[in-house]
Amino acid sequence: MVEFRMPSLGADMDSGTLLHWLVRPGDVVHRGEIVAEVDTAKAAIEVECFDDGVMGEILVDEGATVPVGAVLAIIDTVADGTSEVPQEPAGEGEHAALVAPSHASVPSATDETGSAAGAGNLEPRGRAPARTERHDRVRATPLIRQLAQEAGIDLSGIAGTGVGGRILRRDVERAIEDARSRTTAAAEARETPRRQPATAQGGQRFVPATGYARNLARTLGVDITSLTGSGPDGAVRAADVRSAQMAAPSVDAGQPAISATAAQPRRAGGPAQTSRGHGKPEMRQAIAAAMTHSKQTIPHYYLSSTIDLGAAHEWLLTANTAVPVAQRMIMAALHLRAVALAAREVPAVNGHWLSDGFHPSATVDIGVIVSLRGGGILAPTITDADNEPLPAIMSRLRGVVERARSTRLRSSDTAPASITVTNLGELGVDSVIGVIPPPQVAIVGFGAVAEKPCAVAGMLGVRPMVTATLAADHRASDGAVGARFLNTIAELLQHPEQL
Repeated sequence: MVEFRMPSLGADMDSGTLLHWLVRPGDVVHRGEIVAEVDTAKAAIEVECFDDGVMGEILVDEGATVPVGAVLAIIDTVADGTSEVPQEPAGEGEHAALVAPSHASVPSATDETGSAAGAGNLEPRGRAPARTERHDRVRATPLIRQLAQEAGIDLSGIAGTGVGGRILRRDVERAIEDARSRTTAAAEARETPRRQPATAQGGQRFVPATGYARNLARTLGVDITSLTGSGPDGAVRAADVRSAQMAAPSVDAGQPAISATAAQPRRAGGPAQTSRGHGKPEMRQAIAAAMTHSKQTIPHYYLSSTIDLGAAHEWLLTANTAVPVAQRMIMAALHLRAVALAAREVPAVNGHWLSDGFHPSATVDIGVIVSLRGGGILAPTITDADNEPLPAIMSRLRGVVERARSTRLRSSDTAPASITVTNLGELGVDSVIGVIPPPQVAIVGFGAVAEKPCAVAGMLGVRPMVTATLAADHRASDGAVGARFLNTIAELLQHPEQL
């Protein structure tokens, strides 16, 4: 038995709001599977399970705000000697009503096993009768099956995005949205029972909603707590938010138009601003607190270097011609790989400054600053970057940026970074001097890659150049160490075959 706790999803996080459970007691869970959605000051995070087992008791209800480290649920693991975890996700075959004893063999993929049996006797689970063979092969938990059944969705037609193709709650919600857009008549034919919205801590009204709906409501300036959801159990969906936005009264002709984002501060004290979510004011407050703490407590020093990317540019063109378009790399991936290898060579810039001094990191875990389209930033982490080949770095970079901009990060994306990289080259700036995210000791910035005159072997030419900057903590390193780090980055980018 292990405790599933509220994870720390950032150095500045002290509590989180549990938005949704994606599993229920009795469901089989696997390491890496997303089991819950947690809201922080910056984004809704999909929290993964770190153990194989059977979900036991759920201790925290949806809508509750609890501190980091609080026990959210209990997971019964194989190590307990009380349960067998199937190799395949639960189906709904004719053995679904039985709980296997600890000494029983693992059933086939067309059978379903229940949770821990505690004793050797078989106990009824009261599950649904046998379904078709095709249905039994669908990889989904009973909660997801129930959600799909209530919405009239055929799970066999859904491609799961979970581990091993497992169907997750978000997959069903997308299918529901698609079905509603094709025919609203079918969606209105039956109405599912709805629960009364829960009340979060502090007396605030909690409305169940998908993460996408919450983000859309923030963008459109819609107060999500005032909506009545059309989803299962009254959950607010994206279609409900759009309908509310279209039904809102238009701006008076005599008044200047104000964007939904800009209008939010006018509702000071209103539900949208005081509710716990990833709304813009709360995100800005979190960023402000972290950056103020950094500038007040970290003695920064700054270095910069202009790097010739001619060789890297040619190498990248050659490498990209040999792979499909979807697998092609960009210069930012080379930047990250160079930083990772340089940080391994110069460990004084890779780690954390804590109360008792500097602690170098055994791995290079790079935080990547991602600017959000609605304002604000997130910094997901690419872990173990020094041991990843370039194609893997590119794939992971694409993934974390996509999830960050849709505010659908996973808990594995929020692992503590040991060094951070910011790149504003796409915005055309020559250079960027970052602020170190505590408790890290360095941040590397890259500006735009631009054609500039350059002397090469005594001849004047034009080469693609980039300005790399380093902001480092003077408590952990000195200027000479920082210079060696920047020079190592330059050397690697000028010899891309070493990447």
